[in-house]
Amino acid sequence: MTIDVPALRAQFPSLASGIAHFDGPGGTQTPRAVGEAIAATLTQPLSNRGSLVVSERNADAAVVAFRSAMADLLGADPRGIVYGRSATQLVYDFSRHLAKRWGAGDEVVVSRLDHDANVRPWLQAAARAGATVRWLELDPTTADLDLDALDAVITDRTRLVAVTAASNLLGTKPDLARIAARAHEVGALVFVDGVHYAAHAAVDVRALGADLFVCSPYKFFGPHCGVLAADPALLETIEPDKLLPSTNAVPERFELGTLPYELMAGATAAVDVIASLAPVDGTRRERLLAAHHAIEQHELRLRTRLEEGIRALDGIALHSVAADRTPTLFLTFAGRDAADASRSFASEGIHAPAGTFYAHEPFQALGLDVEHGLRVGLAPYSDDADVDRLLAALSAFVR
Repeated sequence: MTIDVPALRAQFPSLASGIAHFDGPGGTQTPRAVGEAIAATLTQPLSNRGSLVVSERNADAAVVAFRSAMADLLGADPRGIVYGRSATQLVYDFSRHLAKRWGAGDEVVVSRLDHDANVRPWLQAAARAGATVRWLELDPTTADLDLDALDAVITDRTRLVAVTAASNLLGTKPDLARIAARAHEVGALVFVDGVHYAAHAAVDVRALGADLFVCSPYKFFGPHCGVLAADPALLETIEPDKLLPSTNAVPERFELGTLPYELMAGATAAVDVIASLAPVDGTRRERLLAAHHAIEQHELRLRTRLEEGIRALDGIALHSVAADRTPTLFLTFAGRDAADASRSFASEGIHAPAGTFYAHEPFQALGLDVEHGLRVGLAPYSDDADVDRLLAALSAFVR
């Protein structure tokens, strides 16, 4: 199965601007169906959740549909789907929840490959609890985690391992199964940042070995919000700080205040757009798996074209070299500022941003003597014309 890219692009009003978007790792464009779902939910009769009148039932239906859609997307249980304002907020929340049980002698493992949202909250929580932090190191030559010391880093004292499923800077997909197996061997929880991964691959939280998994719908066509997936039985063992009158039921006890029903409806619509890319019979989960297979093949083909074109140019260093990775490339330029490249491309209607992208640890681990690099990220709506424009702009810039 292949993606009908022109038909997909026609669903995104913003693409009529003519901009070639390579900023997907920071957030994709939004299809018309998502905007319509948000507007329809917000303007229909709407109240706090309940069952007495249609406005209450509409709110409840939005929440139920959101949990069902996210469970289908992630291979999870709807009862274990937690809504959050962002993935960063969810990591901070759960770092505080889980750290209540930590103390001196306990250890927390983080990685040099991760976005800072899956590093700093754990470091800060560990410091408050008196726990020790240990690191999985990044090998800059392979752009992957060095797991030779895995058994020494994850010990009988480890309480939690926080690691990414895919680097938002380099695209690297580390060997999560190996990391999770070692963590579970010593009884530690595995907290996975799946924000970048969920935009490019079919997710099965159990197969990944993730006890807690976070992602962000705005990375895959949805509105700005976050999602956490976990086994509801595990969530039952975690006690958050909460208001006394608010429910203690899982997953609601982790969701503070009135939920934004319109954003939940938008996220549900985004999942349905992805599922619609697979014109096959079956459940939504089965269609999502087929769609993601087609997405991966499409993005891999375009990534290969980009890499071949970049390697043919002088003066560009490609740091995304891991064997298993997403269609995200991180580049630096010999004697040139990546920000200048980004500005030059923007003047030609090509959006490829420059920066470190909150990936503080991997950027430092690369040992670069520059302030930032250029990140080029593909999305399902990217096409060959976009790639042609970027390669031409890169060639002109390095000349």
